Amino acid sequence: MKLQTVYGLSGQRLAGHLKAYLPGVMVAVLVALAAQFVAEHHGAPAMLMALLFGIALNFLGEPGPTAAGIGFTARTVLRFGVAVLGARISVEMLTSLGWGMIGLLVGGTVATILFGVALARLIGQGPRFAILTAGAVAICGASAAMAIAAVLPKDERSERNLLFTVLGVTVLSTIAMILYPILTNALGFDDVTAGAFIGATVHDVAQVVGAGFSISDTAGETSTLVKLIRVSFLAPVVIVITLVWQREQTRADGTRPPIVPGFVAGFLCLATLNSLGLIPETLGAFLAGLSSWALLAAIAAVGMKTDLRNIIKVGGGAIALIVAETLFLAGLVLAGISFLEFA
Repeated sequence: MKLQTVYGLSGQRLAGHLKAYLPGVMVAVLVALAAQFVAEHHGAPAMLMALLFGIALNFLGEPGPTAAGIGFTARTVLRFGVAVLGARISVEMLTSLGWGMIGLLVGGTVATILFGVALARLIGQGPRFAILTAGAVAICGASAAMAIAAVLPKDERSERNLLFTVLGVTVLSTIAMILYPILTNALGFDDVTAGAFIGATVHDVAQVVGAGFSISDTAGETSTLVKLIRVSFLAPVVIVITLVWQREQTRADGTRPPIVPGFVAGFLCLATLNSLGLIPETLGAFLAGLSSWALLAAIAAVGMKTDLRNIIKVGGGAIALIVAETLFLAGLVLAGISFLEFA
């Protein structure tokens, strides 16, 4: 009798959660489907389309039948999407490029984040915003922005800053996708070098693939590999940010968030399994697609939770910061590639 009561209560809770979350989740999924359709048929970046469609449907994020599900998608589905990204990473991938290129990628990531924090202090932007934008630029664009935002302390500007960062890195990635192949051709790079430069500098994976394969298959394969290695830096960077947040939160209210967030632990577990060859290729491809869809729905939900008027308030300093971080990374990688070629 007691077991029946327990199972009955569990079933009621599950039904209650489904009733609360399902309308909002379905709306976010529909927006993601619309964004992907536009991306496939008109060449627009899917993340940008999901973000803009979400902003246009901002009223759905207000208190009502869809609000809970939209909040769930923007928070929990986002973390799930980041965790599943780990299935694309392996140690073999890291070592295949050589230690010189790996060192350049690690150095570029660290230097870009430090540069962003230093520049933000000079132009009056907050350190959290600097870490958010610089981390997105240095690692993997919108996916990194969402992962970093998930562990940064929340305030009234958090969603606005995330939305601005996703919009900024997506637009800059699209511009880079057009300009960087022209630049590598003007500099006389061979296909492998051109692919390495694109993979190390363009923010979002989709634009890296587009830019790389617009040069050649060799450049496309190289750029994708380099980009996925940058994605692998997401977990350690998020852990470091969490440690800083934990110390800050402990001083403020005595709470201690976990050192390794659950979604980062999931990312690392899947990366480990993939490195050991325990994830079949078919399953890996499925998980990669699942991650892309989860992140697409999540950014649509974030758009629905944020008022466009708040994004405009970020000001010129924020725009200057993210553009400067992008140019800094590109210049650093150019210098590093030149050094590796002549070393």
